[in-house]
Amino acid sequence: MNPQKKEEYFDLVDENDHVIGQETRSKIHAQNLFHRAVHILIFNSQGEILLQKRSPLKDLHPLLWVTSCSGHVDAGESYETACTREIHEELGLDPCPPLHPLFKLSPCAETGWEFLWLYQGTHNGPFHFQQEEITEVKFFSISEIENWIQSNPQELTPSFRLIWKKYLDYTSLKIQ
Repeated sequence: MNPQKKEEYFDLVDENDHVIGQETRSKIHAQNLFHRAVHILIFNSQGEILLQKRSPLKDLHPLLWVTSCSGHVDAGESYETACTREIHEELGLDPCPPLHPLFKLSPCAETGWEFLWLYQGTHNGPFHFQQEEITEVKFFSISEIENWIQSNPQELTPSFRLIWKKYLDYTSLKIQ
């Protein structure tokens, strides 16, 4: 972590996603404690999905591809507020496009021990991504993503692979 960067605090939650305290990001990650995060899938008008490639500076999964936008829910913040903040910070979208909650995942190794809400929205860009967080953003078709997961899954974060599987189950999409 950058020594000049202020330590972030997240809500520490129990197995039912009830807040039981606050703790630093570093302690939560070091001890695999339950906390909260949001992920957002942004679609364009052609039905393609925006993915981002994580910065080499990220402490977890540098240079891997993940959802359009993602981030922790800060201490005292709601999932919805975190979505709006992350969309603005990571993709430079202001105002935030309408976002719709899809589903919630429970903490596990793939999510980094986060309760994770997935949201969906539509925007064609342009995007002004945060270069400290993201090296690239690009739209992909559903079949391109499915082929990517089959051929080179190691290029995508574990959380994205889990989200993608659950997303396909949730939407009952048939890959052709």
